[in-house]
Amino acid sequence: MSIAFKPDESFRDVYTYRNSEEAILRFPFPFPEDRYMYSVNIEPHTSGAPGTVLRAAFDIDEHYIAECRDRALTLEHDPLRCQVLDHMDAAQWDTLELIMESLAHDYPEYFQLERDGTRWHWTNRPLGLTQSFVFGDADTLPCPPFEYITRQAQGDYVLLDHRDDNLFMDGGMVTTQADWSLDFDLGMSFMEWHGPVPLAHQAGIFERALKFLLRLQSGAPVRRLNWTMTVNPRLDTSPEHYPEWGPDRASITPENVGGKLHLRVELQTLFRLPRSNAILFGVRCYLIGLDELARVPKWGKRLHRVLSTLPPELAEYKGLVRYRETACQWLAQFDDGAPTTPGTQAEVDRLSPPLDESQARPSFAGS
Repeated sequence: MSIAFKPDESFRDVYTYRNSEEAILRFPFPFPEDRYMYSVNIEPHTSGAPGTVLRAAFDIDEHYIAECRDRALTLEHDPLRCQVLDHMDAAQWDTLELIMESLAHDYPEYFQLERDGTRWHWTNRPLGLTQSFVFGDADTLPCPPFEYITRQAQGDYVLLDHRDDNLFMDGGMVTTQADWSLDFDLGMSFMEWHGPVPLAHQAGIFERALKFLLRLQSGAPVRRLNWTMTVNPRLDTSPEHYPEWGPDRASITPENVGGKLHLRVELQTLFRLPRSNAILFGVRCYLIGLDELARVPKWGKRLHRVLSTLPPELAEYKGLVRYRETACQWLAQFDDGAPTTPGTQAEVDRLSPPLDESQARPSFAGS
């Protein structure tokens, strides 16, 4: 498998992020129906079809190098984006082993792991890294094991400690989150950190999800999709940096919405870790501009219907209120009113022609 990495992309300041046609077709579109209501929608995290984001345990794509660089920039300015409580040491090594083994197995042309007892040697060719270390001895790594390996993986990672019939957010590497804070949530229980989500609590969704996750078994990971929307292709939409990205929400116009507004989808995965009995919660972020998404006819049509019928509470929670009407008006041009088929598949092998650049994706920097 060959990946055409795009190392010079930027997710901040002057935004240069774009999806290739291959990346558009493999995008994890999250809506199986024309309406949306919050749900658990958990399924086994088994290997999916080649060419999809579900092929590997941890997906690597064309944005890998650029995303790792963006993470390093965020950590340079705010080291507290990576925190692990002291009692989670075993979970740190569990995470390092899981991600290294998975990447080496699923992408052998890019990653290699050699082991001689506790003496390990790791090679990361895309980032140009090699590291010999002793498994279990943090002094043989340039930084703590959880931080070391999650600096080399796309998406965010949270460590959930299992105790007292509950799960607690006791560590994480969080630099691509959708407006929540690891520093604020660190140490919270499952119900506490999910407190802001509307409607789901009344429906008992989180009670059922917690009971399910407490029974999660090692070797049987699960996954689900979540979504929101983001103005500009910015990965770091954290409360800590709200002054940098928050004002962008007011910048959407009928002329620029196709290029500036992005559907933000999280592929959320949960792995029971064997030594610590903790759970590794992975939150992989994918971004796609409306102008890119609309090149798949079914997706453009369905997103118009989902946004048009979204309950007000969910629109408010996801921060869509300011630009939902503008987005719906823009997407209406792709909705002919014909029925859509169930499921999220693109159902096309080739994309519709790109929209005129002057209409869909104006040149912009910053806001």
